[in-house]
Amino acid sequence: MTLGLALVAVLLVATGAAWLAFRRARTLRTAGRMHSLPVYHASYALLWAALPALLFLAIWSPIQTHLVDQAVLATPQGQALPAFDMQRDAIIAEAREIASGARDVGFNPESAGLAPLFAKNRALYASIGGGIAILLALVLAAIAARKTKLEFRARTAVERWLMGLLVVASLIAILTTLGIVLSLMFETLRFFSKVPVGEFLFGTTWSPQTAIRADQVGSSGAFGWIPLLWGTIFIGAIIAMLVAIPLGLMSAIYLTQYARPAVRSWMKPLLEILAGVPTVVYGYFAALTVAPAVRDFAISIGISSASSESALAAGLVMGIMIIPFVSSIADDSIAAVPQAMRDGSLAMGATQSETIRKVVLPAALPGVVGGVLLAVSRAIGETMIVVMAAGLAANLTANPFESVTTVTTQIVQLLTGDQEFDSPKTLAAFALGLALFLITLVLNLIALHVVRKYREAYE
Repeated sequence: MTLGLALVAVLLVATGAAWLAFRRARTLRTAGRMHSLPVYHASYALLWAALPALLFLAIWSPIQTHLVDQAVLATPQGQALPAFDMQRDAIIAEAREIASGARDVGFNPESAGLAPLFAKNRALYASIGGGIAILLALVLAAIAARKTKLEFRARTAVERWLMGLLVVASLIAILTTLGIVLSLMFETLRFFSKVPVGEFLFGTTWSPQTAIRADQVGSSGAFGWIPLLWGTIFIGAIIAMLVAIPLGLMSAIYLTQYARPAVRSWMKPLLEILAGVPTVVYGYFAALTVAPAVRDFAISIGISSASSESALAAGLVMGIMIIPFVSSIADDSIAAVPQAMRDGSLAMGATQSETIRKVVLPAALPGVVGGVLLAVSRAIGETMIVVMAAGLAANLTANPFESVTTVTTQIVQLLTGDQEFDSPKTLAAFALGLALFLITLVLNLIALHVVRKYREAYE
């Protein structure tokens, strides 16, 4: 038996328990007034029979892997494996793949001898875990079936189950976020034990390559993130926003105030398609089309030092990419303004453009600002466009025709290739990640504050 077959068996047992509870509840319903409908009795039996057994299988799966590894390593073949961890792990991984049928032979000859042992022990422990799960499902199904009575409050019990599932889902999201933050914090503290905090926060030179040698670790300015922060702001919060805010806001105004319903019905979906285009496609467009055009334009106006990789090229394409974030949220906010406010402004003699500027947009301001800040958060986290169009040079410059880089791009560079995990170069990626997380968190908090402060409730 495999865990997959055990899963199917548990679901069949739970389905059978739900069907029996439903039939019994319908029979009892003719004998008197029931507290809950038969469907609630069936749902109660289904939840009791399925969820604990499925939870056991989810817990048993990693435990089974550990038990199988221990059983194989305890055999003479397992004890004869090399002492070098990397080589031993490679042999074990190949043996697992051969045992599961993912490959026929392994690179290491020892893996062929271990594969039957993995298959045998995996089948043994899968049968043990699957049998326990099926037995648990049967026992709980029987207990749930015995509770199918006239006075049993099945609806209340089912709602309690569902409330518990919602709480668990909420806790998973919260704990996942907490785990991400803690993992970044621990590695960031390790980085700051090697590099001074002031050097990272206020240094104006980013050159992690020169900080690998022992005589350069912790050298002044090698890990200063100011050029990365400026590049992120320059591309994502300045150039991209100069493109996205006017185009997105004007698109929203046209679609909500001027466009006919037939035009709006096909223009709005076409505009939102931009949000679904993969960022690598935008990157190719920026590198192959926009960047050469920007360079040629700079040369035509006398800027001979213009680079084929520039902040302007990346910012323009990034601005196009985030237009849907601005336009869609602004569209919803403008459409939510009551028609009575528009009618009142027009009745006072204002033109349609004056009504939009002095009545509609001020009323929709919280949503518009929230959409802009959301777009900024999306832009500063972009990587592919910057890698392909803006380059990797950490330059502290305000010239949009020069190459710059961003925080996310450098995180990718620091974690790519064969690197020592304990080196300042690798740990710097976690410090950059934590800094970027705090920046986006501040932007989201500002957006929430603006929405709450200026939001108005309309009847």
